[in-house]
Amino acid sequence: MTSNHDIIKAHYDASDRGDIDGMLAPLAADARWTEMAGFPYAGTYVGPDEVRAGVFERIGAEWDRYTAEITELIDGGDTIVGLGTYSGTYTATGRWFEARVAHVWRLSGGEVVAFEQFTDTARVRDALA
Repeated sequence: MTSNHDIIKAHYDASDRGDIDGMLAPLAADARWTEMAGFPYAGTYVGPDEVRAGVFERIGAEWDRYTAEITELIDGGDTIVGLGTYSGTYTATGRWFEARVAHVWRLSGGEVVAFEQFTDTARVRDALA
């Protein structure tokens, strides 16, 4: 049986490959994905299609070499926390940023039912300006 830790690790492995379908695979049809207030894609998206359009496709279109390098996964059973660093260059301004990030994943029945992002939004906004 695949553990919740393994499910989230597979998401980040897909991210490293640029595989959006693989990134979305563990999301339940009604998963709630929340990007932090102050982040360019702030809000809550429901389901894989909204996450694809509202977050991943926009990042792909607006950033060069955007990465979410997650260096630690904390296994809390049905809650997994990913810690790492975002970085990238905003193509409209040519400005690069780097910011620490924490992702909180909640799973049920082997599916992601909720995701919440925490990051230093001021660093991201500086790249947009």
